Amino acid sequence: MKVLDLGLLDYRQAWDTQKQVLAERLAGTTEDTLILVEHPPVYTLGRSREAASHVLASGDVPVIQVERGGDVTWHGPGQLVAYPIIALPEGHRDLHAYMHTLEAAVIRTSAAFGVQAGTNTRNTGVWVKERKLCSIGIHCRRWVTWHGLALNVDPDLSYFERIVPCGLDGVRMTSLAEELSEGPVPEMGDVKRELTMALQDLLPH
Repeated sequence: MKVLDLGLLDYRQAWDTQKQVLAERLAGTTEDTLILVEHPPVYTLGRSREAASHVLASGDVPVIQVERGGDVTWHGPGQLVAYPIIALPEGHRDLHAYMHTLEAAVIRTSAAFGVQAGTNTRNTGVWVKERKLCSIGIHCRRWVTWHGLALNVDPDLSYFERIVPCGLDGVRMTSLAEELSEGPVPEMGDVKRELTMALQDLLPH
């Protein structure tokens, strides 16, 4: 799987890159690709009918409607966003199983830094007890995936207070840094490396 690290990039520019890679993967002119990126602050709305109503006060932060599943979320510096653009092979064309694989990769990554995370039986994503560490929202076209996951490494979590994150009333967002309040904050480069290894190991080939 090819890895494309975009660094800090405007959401719309990264979105355009996703679309380009998606088109190439659908055409068979490129291999499976993992895009890693951080975004300047932005709120994105998924396909949920209620998503727009869950933006309480966006202020000067742009709000963008996108194709992924789910509700509203925030992206910003200190949050690692991963977009796996992969062709699901026959025998692995189950989107629920695919999302569980993304969750498993984040759980493995978090454990590498001393954070014991898990899943929630009622909601997607990765959690530390009742606190949400990572949001997942995907789309799929002809069994090629795009969009993906957002892992909070050390972002400004106050941005989540302006929305109802993922449409879940009362949810508290967390980060690796917050869960490791008495230890060193993981370096973004180290988190990228661990997440990439986990995804390469767990995603279907």
